[in-house]
Amino acid sequence: MTRAAVHLARMKSLSQNPTEESFVQNPYPFYDRARPAGDLFFWTDYDMHCAVSHRAVSALLRDRRFGREIPAEAATPPPAHLQPFYDIEAHSMLELEPPRHTRLRGLVLRAFTTRRIAGLAPEIDALAHQLIDGFPESDFDIIDAFAKPIPVIIICRLLGVPEEHADELLSWSNAMVAMYQARRTRQIEDDAVAATRAFRDFVTDYIARKRKAPADDLLSQLIAAEEQGEKLSTDELTTTCILLLNAGHEATVHTLGNGIKTLLENGHRTISDTAVEEIIRYDPPLHMFTRWAYEDVTLFDHEFKRGDQIGLLLAAANRDAAAYPDPNTFDPSRKGPQNTSFGGGIHFCVGAPLARLEVLHALRVLFERCPNLALAQPPRYADLYHFHGLERLMVRH
Repeated sequence: MTRAAVHLARMKSLSQNPTEESFVQNPYPFYDRARPAGDLFFWTDYDMHCAVSHRAVSALLRDRRFGREIPAEAATPPPAHLQPFYDIEAHSMLELEPPRHTRLRGLVLRAFTTRRIAGLAPEIDALAHQLIDGFPESDFDIIDAFAKPIPVIIICRLLGVPEEHADELLSWSNAMVAMYQARRTRQIEDDAVAATRAFRDFVTDYIARKRKAPADDLLSQLIAAEEQGEKLSTDELTTTCILLLNAGHEATVHTLGNGIKTLLENGHRTISDTAVEEIIRYDPPLHMFTRWAYEDVTLFDHEFKRGDQIGLLLAAANRDAAAYPDPNTFDPSRKGPQNTSFGGGIHFCVGAPLARLEVLHALRVLFERCPNLALAQPPRYADLYHFHGLERLMVRH
């Protein structure tokens, strides 16, 4: 019996295969089924306790007794064939805790400034117009034609990487991110390792070029940034660039696609800051984010032991009626507590300001230019959990 199973008698235990078609297409009824039993439930398919309420997810995101880095006694060496992938992960601030996380995040934020992000607004507008100019007259997939290109091209420009490599970067990123999906197989693992090697070589080459010829871009700023006399090592720079490229487009693609679907299904066309927040709350791109317990602690009527892992169900928290009245209704004028889609605490998403800016400007231009945009086929979600995004979104305009 696992240590997690010892506490099953104290809380509701539920089974749900995350690759089951009905769940892939609509996971929210499962969250609704889990929530009435309390803040936590035990998800048997993951052999893990999960937080399902807004108050529990929000609290655990900020509780420093929990973190992303695996406690030493709970860690096991990765299989040899996955070592290249985890060699990159070893330098990711997303997977680290203080003091190393503090140093890495501080160096990134010195380059990833509010002014630099805000200055991208005209470029997002221009890119959106350019892509819309290329829309075909017949039915087309707006994910491929609009939602995918914008985030990857913008992050390429921000980093100073030629955007003609966008297709390669997308391919590598998709292969790496698949490692976090419930449908993971040995083939997915092998593809991820191959993508990791190619991505690493590409980024390392550009770091060397920027060291010799710095420019006004984020990569040059990251190379130059110092924190108490320390700079990012080449390994840290490589991983940070890969993280920014992966996170800088993957979640935003899903947010744009899910957002367009939601707006079309609900008949809303006006894009405001509050509408963007509601899009991010209502159907977010990431549904689960995990934490490790760093000490024995009792929270929400459950005794956690050091080394326990917990799943924070971000999308379930965003549909909690205790936080959001009528939570399954899309309301672009909604006011309420901060949604959990970008995480919280020290791991709050570094790219949140950029994601919000891209969604606001891209969707505003889209619906101004295409007032008659409509669904051409029923939307379908892809089998991506812990992520949640469409495999295609066929539209006409």
